Order: sequence, then C-alpha cells, then structure tokens
Amino acid sequence: MPRLTFVNLPVQDLTKSVAFFTGLGFEFNPAFTDDNATCMVVSEKAFVMLLVEPFFATFTTKEVTNATTHTGVIMGVSADSREEVDALVDRALVLGGSVAKDPKDEGFMYGRSFYDLDGHAWEVIWMDAASVG
Repeated sequence: MPRLTFVNLPVQDLTKSVAFFTGLGFEFNPAFTDDNATCMVVSEKAFVMLLVEPFFATFTTKEVTNATTHTGVIMGVSADSREEVDALVDRALVLGGSVAKDPKDEGFMYGRSFYDLDGHAWEVIWMDAASVG
C-alpha cells in the first residue's frame, strides 16, 4: 500500500510562511488549516504541516530545535528540469529565503538549496531519469 508522507515543521509566523510557500507555487489544504497549523501540498502523497512553534512543541517531549542555528532535517523536492530548479530557488530567495549551499552539478543531477523564513533547509533537485535506470 502506498503511504502518505507528512513532514511537520515549526514556524514562527504561520501567515508569513504560507505567503512564502504560496509564492513558490505550493497550495494548502483548507481542511487541515487553522490558527495553529496548515497543510502544504507537495504532491498527491507528500505534505508538509507548518505548525506554529508552541503547537509543534506539544507533539514532542524534546526541545524544539532552532532551525536558524541547527539543522535537524533537510527537505528534498524534485524538479522537472535544471531551469525549474533555478526558478524555484531564485523565487525562494526573492521571497526572503537565503542560500543554504552552492549549487551542485553532477551532470546527470543538478541541485540547489535554500533556507526558508524559519531557517529550514530545502534542496531542489533535477535528475536525468535516463541515466539512473
């Protein structure tokens, strides 16, 4: 059975985070949205729950990591082309994100990364499917 994937991320300002990711072309499921959280649709089977930090903290017994100083996870998102990688990351930077690492070009694979408004790391990757199979 194919599984759904939900990644939960703490955010400081839900409204600003929604605006940032909407600007990158993501949509949100209103059925799972309130003042504490929203469900960002990445694909048919993958979702990112953006949770205001105090609400996020109720789901763990550990201290919530400060993503501006520590990395706890790196989210990877595929792109259909090198151009789409560049467009998505360039747009993230315009919307207030910052560069996480220099671009990496392996020929058959190309990727760039950025930090979102809360410091979470995102990698956008294109891979030539013909060279992988």
